[in-house]
Amino acid sequence: MTSIPVASLDDLVDLYRGPEADRLYDEVVTERDHALQCAAVSAADVAADALVAAALLHDVGHLVLGDNRPLHIPLGSDHEHDRVGADLLSRWFGPEVTEPVRLHVAAKRYLVAVDADYGDRLSPASVRSLEVQGGPMSPDEISTFMAAPWWADAVALRRWDDEAKRAGRTVLPVDAWLPLLRSLAAGER
Repeated sequence: MTSIPVASLDDLVDLYRGPEADRLYDEVVTERDHALQCAAVSAADVAADALVAAALLHDVGHLVLGDNRPLHIPLGSDHEHDRVGADLLSRWFGPEVTEPVRLHVAAKRYLVAVDADYGDRLSPASVRSLEVQGGPMSPDEISTFMAAPWWADAVALRRWDDEAKRAGRTVLPVDAWLPLLRSLAAGER
């Protein structure tokens, strides 16, 4: 596993143009496809700009860590791409972007625990990662999660995440999201 340095917002966006984004995210879409689909689905849902940015960038930790593995290779551990991504994004964005990113894995664990049918709708890649991410939340973990200020946004992000895995879906290119990212970054600093 490698770690790619990211010094500027342009470097961040370049991750989505680079070879790491060409790796398969799951069975049918690349990291880039997944990010762009997630942004498109959230925008179609008329999400706030910050949440659209979070949807676009939620898996940036995978790009930085280079931790994606083909489905036939077992995951030995959770590399905490959610935390790594949120920490990286905090250089340019406020908590309305970073906290849903930080909590999107917890949101999956929450949904598996509270929605009896949710786990059946997860992709094979998400089922595989759930195991190393801690599985369904316990009642105490649910209470703690729901006390977090951004938990509802993280749940919305997680639902878009699940929808953003369709081969051949037409989406806007990475560069189409630059004005949104720049405006949010400028507004935070």
